Amino acid sequence: MDRPDLPLNGLRVFEAAYRQGSFTRAAIELRVTQAAVSHQVARLEDRLGVTLFVRASGGLVPTDEGRALYPVLEHGFDAMARTLDRITGHRHIETLKIGVVTTFAVGWLWLRLPEFRRDHPSIDLRISTNNNRVEILREGLDMAIRYGSGSWTGLESDVLLEAPLAPLCAPSMAENLTTPESLSREVLLRSYRSDEWPRWFAEAGALCPPLTGPIFDSSLAMAEIASDGGGVALLPVEMFTRRIADGRLVQPFSTMVSASRYCLTWPADRPPTPAMRDFRSWLLAASAEPALGTSA
Repeated sequence: MDRPDLPLNGLRVFEAAYRQGSFTRAAIELRVTQAAVSHQVARLEDRLGVTLFVRASGGLVPTDEGRALYPVLEHGFDAMARTLDRITGHRHIETLKIGVVTTFAVGWLWLRLPEFRRDHPSIDLRISTNNNRVEILREGLDMAIRYGSGSWTGLESDVLLEAPLAPLCAPSMAENLTTPESLSREVLLRSYRSDEWPRWFAEAGALCPPLTGPIFDSSLAMAEIASDGGGVALLPVEMFTRRIADGRLVQPFSTMVSASRYCLTWPADRPPTPAMRDFRSWLLAASAEPALGTSA
């Protein structure tokens, strides 16, 4: 579609309706009637030849086409707003949306966010957590911190922290764990990554017992159950230093196995905004410092 033919009014109305989840609320924001909003969206759908919303009793439900269109418009309108503010000399508050795997958010990031917000008052940082399943564009995010190999198709990435794994358990259970083989008598809590326990036992020079313990999609859930004496969890130690320091968890063996790492990711085909560059620089510097409460 050529630029002169872009349906700008319809796109602006669609963006507001998507964000508000309602034609009525979009109409209030845009200071027009609800009928005008509905009409503009209908014209846009007719122009594009697709359905953008399914009208449901609970509000608007975006279709796949609507979900694909929204993040492009959101970033485009944000970029226009930033440019206009620079031209007119207005102080601009830039919104930065970051998706973060929950374990990293709770175990590392949250304690350090006050420093970032103090040093970057012009950035409105908005955090949403997930269990490591995140789609940056589809969810309207700018960047995401995720756990994995450090290589994802279509994404640039920076390694923030290596995350070696070690068994952690309640202090009462640790008293009975004298050798790696003694773990075979306990419930071994597992993540959905099936190779982690076998790799740890190989590193420890022991045979891995049959793995029949429950499988979790959250390290935090495993840590909670382990601290209550419900089993032994193989966890990224760096994320649970506070629980170890306060005695809720114990690391009975010094053996650790390298697994994945925590990485900052962003779309390779999207130019970074000033807020993205500032957050990336701060995060890389903060992750290079000693853990809170420790010395170099």
